[in-house]
Amino acid sequence: MSCLIQITIIVKHLTAICIMLLSFFCAKNVVAQVLSRPVNDTNYYKTYPGGITARFYLSQKYTAFTLQDKGAKDLKYWPNTTLNMGVGATYHNFSLNLAYGFGFLNQDKGKGDTRYLDLQGHFYKPKWVIDFYGQLYKGYHLEPKDFAASHPDGYYRPDASVNLFGLSAYRVFNSSRFSYRAAIIQNEWQKKSAGTFLAGAEAYYGIMNADSGWVPAILAKEYAKRDITKINYFSIGPGIGYAYTAVAFKHLFLTGSLTGNLNVSYTTETTKDNKKQNKFSLNPVTRFRVAAGCNSDSWNVSVNWIADRLPFKGSASGGDYLLQTGNYRFIIAKRLMPGPKLKKHLRLADKVFKE
Repeated sequence: MSCLIQITIIVKHLTAICIMLLSFFCAKNVVAQVLSRPVNDTNYYKTYPGGITARFYLSQKYTAFTLQDKGAKDLKYWPNTTLNMGVGATYHNFSLNLAYGFGFLNQDKGKGDTRYLDLQGHFYKPKWVIDFYGQLYKGYHLEPKDFAASHPDGYYRPDASVNLFGLSAYRVFNSSRFSYRAAIIQNEWQKKSAGTFLAGAEAYYGIMNADSGWVPAILAKEYAKRDITKINYFSIGPGIGYAYTAVAFKHLFLTGSLTGNLNVSYTTETTKDNKKQNKFSLNPVTRFRVAAGCNSDSWNVSVNWIADRLPFKGSASGGDYLLQTGNYRFIIAKRLMPGPKLKKHLRLADKVFKE
């Protein structure tokens, strides 16, 4: 009997210990979940949970390619892209924008157009900013217009193409006080000046192709890269940066963001006779974002510019390459609160996109 009593006492103690341990770990887990939740300081910026941000905007994208050769003038190839007009909306952390280059906005385009598909995605989580690029461009003009051509429209290359794919992710360390969303996607309101350090990494892959060579025949004698028709490029590396929003009178804002990476690049150059040359190199890569405008509880009127500068080295003697890509925007945005009927239809979106 005494043995049974002792066993009962031991079981009770073990049960008590298990309950204490379970309570400790559960409490720790709950605290961790609470602490990991993105909580913003409302003195610095305001969020609008459940709100919809509707926007009208004008936008123009570009992806340019420059061939740099020592002792010769840079060959700068720029696309002839359209100025697009569109509408869009943001709900939680998801945005959808639709735009088109209407004729009345692009009456002077004329002959020598660029055919392109430019998919740029910029995702602004409270603690992360993620970017991806999928760009297909064909048809470039050599700048300045009178360089290597007497025609006033400049030297047009319908065979020249640039395909660029990229992905990057950066951690926003002061997410409780600094909001990218307020400046770029208009669904928050930065009421007080704040900044943040950034750290992350990025990777790019590009293919630059010109059937008859990137150097025009009339200039061939001046360039060591005269026979190169195709360049394959891969680049990857870590980076750091800083972003800051200056606010005046609670409503006027100016945002600047700059990241710098030291990327390892691998380049393959192909000549007209199909000879290949490879090159490993280290290159500084930069991305900046700037935005300015007026923000309030209901409206946002602003402009922004996101741009990347991607230099890399070639194996042929005497020069390097440079890719530049970006997007200009003018936005008028209005914040709306959905009614009861619309909220019912948004329940699935709440589960998928809510923070």
